[in-house]
Amino acid sequence: MSSPEQVTDGAPAAATATATPPTTNKIDPVYYNWRNTFSIMLGRMSGNRDESLEERYFAEQDVVKAEAFCRRCEDRRDYLLQYSPIVRFMRDEVSKLGGDLNARNIHCRVCTKEQSGGFHIDHGILLCANKFRNQGHQEDTMAHEMVHAWDHLKFKIEDDNLRHQACLEIRASTLSGECRFTREFFTKNQWRITEQLQHCVRRRATLSLMARPGVKDDVHAARIVNDVWDNCFWDTRPFDEIYR
Repeated sequence: MSSPEQVTDGAPAAATATATPPTTNKIDPVYYNWRNTFSIMLGRMSGNRDESLEERYFAEQDVVKAEAFCRRCEDRRDYLLQYSPIVRFMRDEVSKLGGDLNARNIHCRVCTKEQSGGFHIDHGILLCANKFRNQGHQEDTMAHEMVHAWDHLKFKIEDDNLRHQACLEIRASTLSGECRFTREFFTKNQWRITEQLQHCVRRRATLSLMARPGVKDDVHAARIVNDVWDNCFWDTRPFDEIYR
C-alpha cells in the first residue's frame, strides 16, 4: 500500500484538507496605549479598582511589548554601565575581587513575578525589563544587585542561612540608593522624616526575607532582620559611607 501523499508540513494531505486551523485570539497592540493605562490609574484613584482586570491587562501587555521592553532595558543597561557613577563604581569594586559584570551577564528579561531584579552567583544579574518605571529605577536595581555580587565575592554566603540573607538585603537596600528620601516620597508616598532610611531598609529587607523558604511570617522575618541590623546596616563597604 502506498503511503499517503505528504504536504510541506509533514501532515497527510487528506487530513490537511479536513482539518480546521486553530483559532487564536490575537492581542491588538493598539489596546495597550496610554488611554487604557490612564483609565486603570483613574480607577485606582477613585476607589473603583478592579485588581483582576489590572493583572490580566498588564500581563497581556508584557506579552505584546516584551521585545520593546527588553530592547529599552538593554539600551539603559549599556548607558548606565558607561555613565552611571554608582554602577561604574560597583563594577570596578566587583572587578577588584575577581568578578566581571558586563552586558553579557546582566540580562534583561520579562518577569512574571513582582520583582525588579535578581542575582545568582553562577548566572549573573537579572533585570526585569517590564517592571521598571524609568531609568532611575533600573539604575537603583542594577546597583542593588551589584552589591549582592560584591558581597558574594567578598564574604562566604550560605544560601540557607537566613541571617546571611537578611544581611544581604539590608546592605543592598542601604547602599543602592533605592531607599533615599526622594524615591520613597514620590513613589511610595512615605512621608516619614526621621529615620526614613532605616524604616525603608527594614521594610524592604523584611519583605525580601518573607519570600524565602524557612521564614514563617512577617514577624519571623522582622526578628531576623533586627538580629543582624547593627552589624549590617552600618557596614558600608565598599563605600566609605552611604553614597546616596
